[in-house]
Amino acid sequence: MLPREGLIPTVLGTAVTVAGLAMRGANPVLGWGVAGFGLAHILLGSIDLLEHPPEHREF
Repeated sequence: MLPREGLIPTVLGTAVTVAGLAMRGANPVLGWGVAGFGLAHILLGSIDLLEHPPEHREF
């Protein structure tokens, strides 16, 4: 089974956002930049998920 289009960017964007928020203590500017990059991936991946609904196949 192949993953739905947009699922991988959404999941990776979540991981990048968490990493960016964890970085804020060491370097706030870099941490917020990485978190924003991750949030952008979550948004774009979610748009892909909404544009391409899953296909229903009859077996």
